[in-house]
Amino acid sequence: MSEANNILNGISSKKGQIAILIDPEKCADTSKLSELLKKAHFANVNYLFVGGSTVSREEFINCVDFIKENSKIPLLIFPGASHQISKKADALLYLSLISGRNPDFLIGHHVLSASEVYDMDLEVLPTGYILIEGGTNSSVAYVSQTTPIPGDKMSIILNTAKAGILQGKKLLYFDAGSGAKFHVPIEVIEEINKLNTPIIVGGGIRTLGQIQQIHTAGANIAVIGNKIEEDIDFLLDIKSYIEEVNE
Repeated sequence: MSEANNILNGISSKKGQIAILIDPEKCADTSKLSELLKKAHFANVNYLFVGGSTVSREEFINCVDFIKENSKIPLLIFPGASHQISKKADALLYLSLISGRNPDFLIGHHVLSASEVYDMDLEVLPTGYILIEGGTNSSVAYVSQTTPIPGDKMSIILNTAKAGILQGKKLLYFDAGSGAKFHVPIEVIEEINKLNTPIIVGGGIRTLGQIQQIHTAGANIAVIGNKIEEDIDFLLDIKSYIEEVNE
């Protein structure tokens, strides 16, 4: 376990960053993955998140190995289970699903992988993972057997986030789930931003306007997944957006 905080400092240092979520299950075709990496580099995205709810260890390792051989963008593990770890990654989002009450995803998977993670030279980022209702039954909700918090239940969301911070979480990740019909409400992000803990937001983000709203509300990172899978050239739009933000 690395004591360096390079990735954490990078995430914390500014709002308005972008990560691309890569599902190893959908990357068996390395030609498509190679194209995605080239366009992600061209767009100057900040991070690549790798993982998924139903990914096998072989799929995960193959995907991470290929990305590290073909990309210089920081790779963060977004684990769906204890076997989704690799010493080749730059950091591990050490997710605890604090919006649910399934002990496996609160601490169980962590115990199973603790010894292996502890011995890796890997930056570990304790992250409070909070599922927000996104209009679909997402894979993570189904696999974890947990119920997302409705987006209009502000007091529950806020108290869950505060509990995570009091437990020592360094990041808060709000996820509406893969293929969500709508993203995490802007009002939620604005309220959580007042807690002064770095915010990651994913799920249901499909337009530049939504990315801008999420960033303006206070998110350090907006995570784009399904939209890139459906339209890889959206990365060209993201490039223009990033250039405009950094002017």
